[in-house]
Amino acid sequence: MPEHARPPARSLRHYLLAWALGVLVAVWLALIAFAGSTAFREARQFSDGQMTAVARLWLSATPHRSEAMPVGEAPDLQHEYLQEVAVLGWDNGQLVTDTHGLVGGLNLATLPQRGFATLRVSVPGQPSEWRAYAAEAAQHGHPRRVVVLMDLKQRYELGKDIAEHVALPALLVLPLVALLLWWAIRRGLRPLDRLSSEVAMLDGFAGQRLGTSHRHREFASTVAAINALVDTLQTRAQREREFASDVAHELRTPLAALALQAGAAQHDPSPERLAQLEQESLRAGRILSQLLELARAQRNAIAGDAAPAAAPVVLGELAAQLIARHAPLAHESGHELSLQQPDTPVPVRAQPMLLELALRNLIENALRHTPPGTQVAVEVWQTGSAFGVSVSDDGQRAASTLAHAVEPAAENGGLGLGLRLVERIAEQLGARLERDRGEAPMTTRFSLRWPRA
Repeated sequence: MPEHARPPARSLRHYLLAWALGVLVAVWLALIAFAGSTAFREARQFSDGQMTAVARLWLSATPHRSEAMPVGEAPDLQHEYLQEVAVLGWDNGQLVTDTHGLVGGLNLATLPQRGFATLRVSVPGQPSEWRAYAAEAAQHGHPRRVVVLMDLKQRYELGKDIAEHVALPALLVLPLVALLLWWAIRRGLRPLDRLSSEVAMLDGFAGQRLGTSHRHREFASTVAAINALVDTLQTRAQREREFASDVAHELRTPLAALALQAGAAQHDPSPERLAQLEQESLRAGRILSQLLELARAQRNAIAGDAAPAAAPVVLGELAAQLIARHAPLAHESGHELSLQQPDTPVPVRAQPMLLELALRNLIENALRHTPPGTQVAVEVWQTGSAFGVSVSDDGQRAASTLAHAVEPAAENGGLGLGLRLVERIAEQLGARLERDRGEAPMTTRFSLRWPRA
């Protein structure tokens, strides 16, 4: 995605605060729901208990006839949780109590014999829905019956009032809790801010690393990963510096020789001096060609969709193609070039251009830096633990060249740089460049080795 098309980075503080507030609101809503449910349930139980108490009181009282008598204004009888209760009582089958004059608006057939029921009453000036509780008892041989009624609307208002009393404090505390959460998240992220500042000031190429003392346990893996990344950068930077030094050394020799030969040719343009001038020019050109090929291969390897992806490459087929291309050069230099490979194909998953560049450098190094009459053998091999391709020769190379093959060697026309290129390519291919003396009669062998998964 292009840099300008990426969305702006989100703040971690805002992200954590949003999640914390979301959880807090969810908990608050669950509390409201639970409080409301509990409040209405308690209001029902409270009302039913109050009705049962009134019925028991009436049944245990001395029977007498009572009429509905309005109380009028009585401030002492007003209460926040006052619920209107009506009583209908029968003594020996006769109606003796009707506190609110409801009997005329009731269908007596719908009154419960015992227990609770919901009734509708059609009396002007009175609520239409009532909760009723009926009970019976015998006193001195006379049956007594009572029905206690309570306004359903008042009971609902009681439950609503209880729920509001429970939920309102939580609602008022919510902004304070949100502020405390913001403060706690901001303070809790200070170690992360300090770590970010230390990483920003870290100079990985100067050998600096993050300290591991006085760290939170949760940061241990992050600090270890950053230090591992710094170590990798330092190692690669060191390799880049060494490689740049090798390139400078390899180019300095032919360019200096070119300047000397050109100056000498101006005074004595003999065929020998011109031939030396041409040889040094070709040597510098080969070094630059190798560098350009490596740069092109690496660029294609990281160019995204335009780059050829890693694909199965049969080592024997690639080696055969390169030997066919180098057969004329081997014939001109007096080398014997051969290929050995097993009957079973040996595939490797790699970027084809990089693999071809590495193997071609090994073959060209063997052809250019060994005397005429040398045997150069390319062998594709595989074992139980690894597989790869080797380039061997019997050219009796110097021991110092073999032991320090990656060091620049001015006298061999760029052998060190060529092997340095192969080593860098091998790293990208997941392989390893190995050097030894090979098997008799070979005296030098360079191998690209892939371990089996």
